[in-house]
Amino acid sequence: MSDTDPLVVFTPSGKRGRFAVGTPILTAARALGVDLDSVCGGRGICSKCQVAPQFGEFSKHGVTSAEDALSEWNAVEERYRAKRGMIDGRRLGCQATVQGDVVVDVPPESQVHKQVVRKRAEAREIVMDPATRLYYVEVAEPDMEHPSGDLERLQEALAAQWGLAHAVGDLRTLQMLQPALREGGWKVTVAVHHGDGLGPARIIQVWPGFHEGSIYGAAFDVGSTTVACHLCDLVTGEVLASSGLMNPQIRFGEDLMSRVSYAMMNPGGAAAMTKAVREAANALIGQVAAEARVDREEIVEAVFVGNPVMHHLLLGIDPKELGWAPFALATNSALNFWSTEIGMEMHPNARIYILPCIAGHVGADAAAVALSEGPNVSDDLVLVVDVGTNAEILLGDRRQVLACSSPTGPAFEGAQISAGQRAAPGAIEKVEIDPATKEPRFRVIGCELWSDDPGFAAALGREGVTGICGSGIIEVIAEMRLAGVIDEDGAIGSAAAAGTGRCVPDGRTHAYLLHETPEGRRILVTQADVRAIQLAKAALYAGARLLMDRRGVKKVDRVILAGAFGAHISPKHAMVLGMIPDCPLEKVSSAGNAAGTGARIALLNSAARREIESVVRRIEKVETATEPRFQEHFVNAIAVPHKTDPFPVLNGVVTLPAVAFGGSGDEEGGRRRRRARG
Repeated sequence: MSDTDPLVVFTPSGKRGRFAVGTPILTAARALGVDLDSVCGGRGICSKCQVAPQFGEFSKHGVTSAEDALSEWNAVEERYRAKRGMIDGRRLGCQATVQGDVVVDVPPESQVHKQVVRKRAEAREIVMDPATRLYYVEVAEPDMEHPSGDLERLQEALAAQWGLAHAVGDLRTLQMLQPALREGGWKVTVAVHHGDGLGPARIIQVWPGFHEGSIYGAAFDVGSTTVACHLCDLVTGEVLASSGLMNPQIRFGEDLMSRVSYAMMNPGGAAAMTKAVREAANALIGQVAAEARVDREEIVEAVFVGNPVMHHLLLGIDPKELGWAPFALATNSALNFWSTEIGMEMHPNARIYILPCIAGHVGADAAAVALSEGPNVSDDLVLVVDVGTNAEILLGDRRQVLACSSPTGPAFEGAQISAGQRAAPGAIEKVEIDPATKEPRFRVIGCELWSDDPGFAAALGREGVTGICGSGIIEVIAEMRLAGVIDEDGAIGSAAAAGTGRCVPDGRTHAYLLHETPEGRRILVTQADVRAIQLAKAALYAGARLLMDRRGVKKVDRVILAGAFGAHISPKHAMVLGMIPDCPLEKVSSAGNAAGTGARIALLNSAARREIESVVRRIEKVETATEPRFQEHFVNAIAVPHKTDPFPVLNGVVTLPAVAFGGSGDEEGGRRRRRARG
């Protein structure tokens, strides 16, 4: 391996290395520790090692990936495709070899440690008032004395028996209507979509006689990292199935602006990202339908929420205008349209509703959070933080609601972390460090035992400890601060300075040894890891402080942590780290996937749609990109927990050691701080 060998970059892990021409992609993946499955040992039989090479210019990786970067399609791959089929653009990692610099995406189904998507449906009482309902009607038979069409007599029956005036049908309605009427003896059940109440109701489906079954709807939360779907019964409101996938757009960029840049710099880039997210949504429809044993065509409605970039890409709108001021949205209004217009594979007459966006970088997901958590009806001042790759922040009460977004990046999701990974079995998710001995104990996803409990190693099973997920990295860095392993500036001390042999040299800085596997693999928290989390949490805190400045307050009464990741953050560790403003710990709560809950409320209650459309018009947007104080708040918030803001409540609960390791060779950290200030 030399500096002249081709560079191979794997996504979504971001792992990279140089390999000689002719090296199989599977071999490169194994050498770098990339999570790529293989059962047959590279014989081209199992197909577990399928990868998706990406071609074009990838500025974030510093790579131009040409069409000839991999070896040509070979006979083994052709034989496999002929027998079992393979998605276009996929290659077998054991057969495709390196020929030049290349970016290779490892799809979720090819990963050994497939993500445990934790965007579950939160328990919530919702008043059922769906936009699509079932109606049983008895239709007059045709009469030669009073000639009229079957559709017209159905419309008359709906008006007379249900008060539904002006219900309209289309060609599909006509094609199914006559057989259904005659088979049902002039008695039919119809599914009618009422829309926003301003236009005509639409007849979606006609069944002969009384329809014994139900109708279904899907609520989608399209996040930068994860796409989640909840299948609901539109009659009972029950959540029948939930599923999630890693957003396949990650291969184009881990954060929003990198995806906007990809669209700007690559012809057809926006269309490729649109195709990817729509395929993910359709895959989820298939998954939840199969789990609930429901036919796709029984899903007659869907609600989507997402940030503005996800919103635009789902709709097939180039997001480049969101890449520069004034961050103009194509529309900030709620949308209603046919599912076929965005290629959703459900009922052919299914309707789609998309919640309104608030402003340029505060989208329909933030509107869904507002619908779920109701800051506009709160008697006390509540700060709602939807933690993710792009954090949405709401601050308000009955008098006024403010909103902003803050570009935290993917570090909170475990990306950009040396041992980071998605939330999957084997990932460290909870950490405690003894302040006296500096020794850690931890728990991993999929195992209820702590690492110092008897039987821990046996309970882990074959996979063992694989890395650190987002909640784990938050806890370990906060615990390092509490134990005096890092100082206020985030510098990791040397073994002598910190008082523990777990602080080991790592280039010009130091790292904390969290765990060493029986095979000798070390899971470290490096100085770069600490810096990545400092920058992410500083962006989050600065956004919250900006809203507090605008409101003219120094403290908030309550804090709600939302989002799939926010649901697993320890309030104490979040405050020790300085992610959120000082607040009594008992006043910090988790709302789980609030955006998904808001989408579900909008799916099951049409009045809630009108409510949030009204609320959004009254929310005041604060633009972090143009506010001069954002940079000031950001620089001060890089310290752990903060350089200037007092944390009286926190200081009454925990003791933060007065240590300083600034002289411990932290040159890289110093450069970062100088760049942040300058």
